Amino acid sequence: MKGEPVFVMLVEDNIDHAELVIRTLENHRIANQIKHFSDGQSALDYLLRQGEYKDPESTPRPHMILLDLRLPRVDGLEVLRQIKEQDELKLIPVIILTTSEAERDVARAYDNHVNSYLVKPVGFEEFSKLMNDLGFYWLGWNTHPHI
Repeated sequence: MKGEPVFVMLVEDNIDHAELVIRTLENHRIANQIKHFSDGQSALDYLLRQGEYKDPESTPRPHMILLDLRLPRVDGLEVLRQIKEQDELKLIPVIILTTSEAERDVARAYDNHVNSYLVKPVGFEEFSKLMNDLGFYWLGWNTHPHI
């Protein structure tokens, strides 16, 4: 991914959390493009190229997906399950970014092949550091096949 524009997909229904993620990624220059979806169905429509997102030219594949668990219309675990069932999508790193520390949620996410599960820190500084480290790891240091 060295040298190419970095595209992060954010699926988050809490607008305050979404703005914090976007601002942090932009401030740390981690992503060149961030596309935000506020519900699971819209994210799936984009990824599966359905409805208004049918054109492959206008729906590039993200390099990473940040996915909340509690989403309207289709919950995060169902979005994750559908991503990981699609041959053309399953290699995209999906990182759960949620407030839930429940063991059941963690286990279900890994049962559905999540790449990482992160609990959102409460403080801004901790959250900013998490986003910075996350970006460098998944988009800088980690090596994965071209999607």
